[in-house]
Amino acid sequence: MKRLILALALLAAWPVFAVTPSEVLDNPALEARARDISKGLRCLVCRNENIDESNAELARDLRVLVRERLVAGDTNEEVVDYVVNRYGEYVLLKPTAQGANLILWIAGPAMLLLAGGMGLAYVRRRGRAEDGTEAGLTREEEARLEDILRE
Repeated sequence: MKRLILALALLAAWPVFAVTPSEVLDNPALEARARDISKGLRCLVCRNENIDESNAELARDLRVLVRERLVAGDTNEEVVDYVVNRYGEYVLLKPTAQGANLILWIAGPAMLLLAGGMGLAYVRRRGRAEDGTEAGLTREEEARLEDILRE
């Protein structure tokens, strides 16, 4: 049991090993800004993992790039804009809701509303439908049925 707890603790701490000591900036304020920016950028190799937690080589290159831009004097927004211009908006973990992304932001709720409307229309139409019971038997059919039952 102790081994399981130790293994889980090491797995939980795994992102700590992503940023190597050689990447860490001497200025704590700049390092904090770099970490904040890195948490909002997607690792292009690992998909839904930020570059601060990823051990991929490309994530390391992006972390170094972010730190280089901060040391050069860029603001947080300028660093993010630089990375987005270089790698595309896919690099953002939280993409903006404008342009082509607006279609993606709207598509989910629109489909839900469309499906709800179609379901409501179906239920209402079924409620108004005529009762599907058949008409009674004709006299010939009743006579034939009586003959069959007598046999």
